[in-house]
Amino acid sequence: MNKFVFRQAQELQAKLAKAQQELADMTTEVSSGGGAIKIVIDGQQKIHSVTISPEVITPEDSELLEDLVMTAVNEAIQKSQELAATHLSSLTGGLKIPGLF
Repeated sequence: MNKFVFRQAQELQAKLAKAQQELADMTTEVSSGGGAIKIVIDGQQKIHSVTISPEVITPEDSELLEDLVMTAVNEAIQKSQELAATHLSSLTGGLKIPGLF
């Protein structure tokens, strides 16, 4: 492998490591049920917090709470993936690299 290509690969690896750390520091918040459930997630799909409004915690309607949490988690994951894709696309020039969203 020629030295230029090797150096470029090392530079890209360093940039990707930096981008991954930046994604860990970026968060987004989503909610469902008109704000009854709130989730904060980072750009690496790690959930930082889940807040559930006391009004939706009722034993008689646990299915509603389950649906609200599932909806919020799915939306949080989607937003986190979009955040990561947007952030990493500047490094990859729009190329879809497996494992990088």
